[in-house]
Amino acid sequence: MAGKLAFVFLVVITTSLMGSSFAVGKIGLEYVSPLLLVGIRFTLAGVLMMALVQFLKRPHPKTPQDWLRIFCIGLFQTAGVMGAIFLSLRTITAGESAILTFMNPLLVVLFGSLALGLRYRMVQWSGVLVGFIGVVVAMGGQLQMEIGTVFGLFSAVSWAIATLLIKRWGKRFDIWVLTAYQMLFGGGLLLLGSAFLENAYLNFNAVSAAVILWLAIPASIVQFAIWFYLLQKGNPGKVSAFLFLAPFFGVISGWWLLGEHIGYTVLTGGSMIFIGIFLVNWPDKQTAESIVK
Repeated sequence: MAGKLAFVFLVVITTSLMGSSFAVGKIGLEYVSPLLLVGIRFTLAGVLMMALVQFLKRPHPKTPQDWLRIFCIGLFQTAGVMGAIFLSLRTITAGESAILTFMNPLLVVLFGSLALGLRYRMVQWSGVLVGFIGVVVAMGGQLQMEIGTVFGLFSAVSWAIATLLIKRWGKRFDIWVLTAYQMLFGGGLLLLGSAFLENAYLNFNAVSAAVILWLAIPASIVQFAIWFYLLQKGNPGKVSAFLFLAPFFGVISGWWLLGEHIGYTVLTGGSMIFIGIFLVNWPDKQTAESIVK
């Protein structure tokens, strides 16, 4: 029972931090260009965590192949996902970007079945679909075809790939070392992208500094460490189903920080999100791997 409560607590913490990034990031875009903002965010987070794991003498990878694996995780989890999200926000709304990004659990189940041979029952597939529909309803059901839509779809694909890579390789690494260096590598790629793909600008003041610090520490270091820990401990399709909570928390943080309106669609969609999570985690008598160990 204590293990389940701890799991629920960690899920709420990491998904609420994920959700807060949309509203806080939207504030930050008034002062910093998209790729530069996320590049600074993850480079700073990576440097801070790298210093911490060096100070604590956490075990580091011994081979070039393992360093390459961490680089690949950073490429998809940090550079791919976050870069695509912030690029999508140039032409579509934060809500639309969230709808597309959090298709990830459906893609994890699909890719996991195809690439890793993971088996999911019909009730779990149904839960993923119900949860995704809940996200769409919570966000108002509006989605327009723009170039940002392509970036939003790419963020979901990239996140699903990263999730399965972490499940496959994650146990090779110390969780804090993996978190530190994948953010550092991904942040470096984002800064490189900023130099070549956008007209970078930075208006440094108290607000932009607060945004960067929030995104770098609680919403990156803390959030990624918890998320990778959960992925290591549980079935990736089941754990990823809880990502449907993140856009729900994103709506709440948008209401709190930006004064955005919360209507009946949020309440309806939120209820569907919880039903979807319940279905994906429906107990199976023959399941060898449980979401909580």
